[in-house]
Amino acid sequence: MTTYSPTTGAAATAAPEAARPLRMFLTLDAVVTGGNGLIYLALSGPVGDLLGLNSGFLVGIGAFLLAYGVFVGALAARPVPPVTGTKLVIDANALWAVASIAALLLWLEPSAVGAFWIPAQALVVGAFAALQHVSLKKMREAGVR
Repeated sequence: MTTYSPTTGAAATAAPEAARPLRMFLTLDAVVTGGNGLIYLALSGPVGDLLGLNSGFLVGIGAFLLAYGVFVGALAARPVPPVTGTKLVIDANALWAVASIAALLLWLEPSAVGAFWIPAQALVVGAFAALQHVSLKKMREAGVR
C-alpha cells in the first residue's frame, strides 16, 4: 500500500506501479521486434528463402524493426512511459498488423511458411497494440499522466 510522504508524495510511488503492465508489454514488444529485426538482418538470405520473400526486402524490414525495437525499449525503460510515445507505438503496431495482411493479400507471394508467418506475426503485433492500449488506459484511469 502506498502512503503519502511529504518528501516523495504518494503519486511518485503509485505512478511506476500503475505503469508496470504497460512497461511489461512495451518490453516484450521491444524484445520480439528487435529480435526479428536482428534475424532479418543477419539471416536475410536463408529467412528470405524460407518465407519466399526477397532478401533485400527483409534487410530493409530488419533495419526498421531493429530501430523501432530500440525506440520501444527506450519507452519501456522509463519508470512511466510517456503517453505520446506510447500512443505512437500502439498506432504503429496496429498499422503494421493491418499492413501485413494487406501486403499478403495484395502483392506478396510468399512460400507456405511465409503465408503462415505473415498473419501470425500480424496477430502478435496486433495483440501487443491491444494490450498496450488497455494498459495505457488503465494507467491513465489510475491518474498517471
